[in-house]
Amino acid sequence: MLEVADVFREAGPAYRDSFALRMPASHGKVMRAIEGCRTAVFGGHVLACDRCHAKQYAYHSCRNRHCPKCQGQQGQRWLETQQARLLPVPYYLLTFTLPSELRAVARSHQKIVYGILMTAAAEALAELASNPRYLGARPGMVAVLHTWTRAMLHHPHAHFLVTAGGLSSDGEHWLAPRNPRFLVPGYALSVLFRAKVRDALKKAHLFDGVPATAWAKNKKWVVHVQHAGTGEKALAYLARYVFRIAITNSRLERFENGRVTFRYRDNRTGQTKHCTTTASDFIARFLQHVLPRNFTKVRHYGLYSPSRKAKLERARILLGARRAEPSPQKAVSTRPAPPSPPSGGGARTVSQPQPA
Repeated sequence: MLEVADVFREAGPAYRDSFALRMPASHGKVMRAIEGCRTAVFGGHVLACDRCHAKQYAYHSCRNRHCPKCQGQQGQRWLETQQARLLPVPYYLLTFTLPSELRAVARSHQKIVYGILMTAAAEALAELASNPRYLGARPGMVAVLHTWTRAMLHHPHAHFLVTAGGLSSDGEHWLAPRNPRFLVPGYALSVLFRAKVRDALKKAHLFDGVPATAWAKNKKWVVHVQHAGTGEKALAYLARYVFRIAITNSRLERFENGRVTFRYRDNRTGQTKHCTTTASDFIARFLQHVLPRNFTKVRHYGLYSPSRKAKLERARILLGARRAEPSPQKAVSTRPAPPSPPSGGGARTVSQPQPA
């Protein structure tokens, strides 16, 4: 099967020669890791059967978080951990998207702007949720950064899985949303999100690099809100992006004469389309989604924040064993009343060669 590594091995040297002075060190590291994954570069080990004594050599994985071959098991483990933490309440899935005018500055200052995107979205949501008109409580939030479209174009946005309700400030009650149709108003959330991004960019001295049209009154900042049931399906959707880069090997179709063809599904029509581009452009599209070193793409806010474990457990106690309802409209509020080894032979490691 054709792999991203095949493109990197053949076209990577020319790409590095052309862009050596502009390539971040992280990009070169990712390319080397993917090229050497499950080859002699990282060494390997020998598995031997206790019964038939047959031996099989297995190369080591690179374990890079951007490698298409390495992250399936990690994603499954993450999903299981997050599902175990779900509260028995309905959920919303919110998506905060940076407008096109901010993509250039985001590409040039990834760590800063991506951090601003996630923090501004969390703060805007928490601020509106704390308003008694909407909720008057602290919800739980799991955020996942996503930077690509199916065609591997640059499209920074963040998905937030949010509890339809929250813990009261005194920790004595679980409060459901005041309006059963929504958690907070989407229009007010988009306005507040834009204001917080703008202020953060000014503080980071990046505001002047953004076209003025981004702040025009008629410019819409997209905040998409939808019901997510019990949250389990939404988590399964998010898990696909936690430990995966912009394209999987299974979507690659051809690599001939210096051109790569891959398929993707168009979000608007649902139809499968094909994109053929030069190997250099393919590598560039891939690498623009490589995250800066030590950047945390999954973050937890509100009740799911690591610093609020006690409050999360308090919420779980208040909710008891009540199962999640299928939709937020049926959410029950505990708001106080207003005053007035595989089978067969066992495999064992018998040798551990050093990396080549």
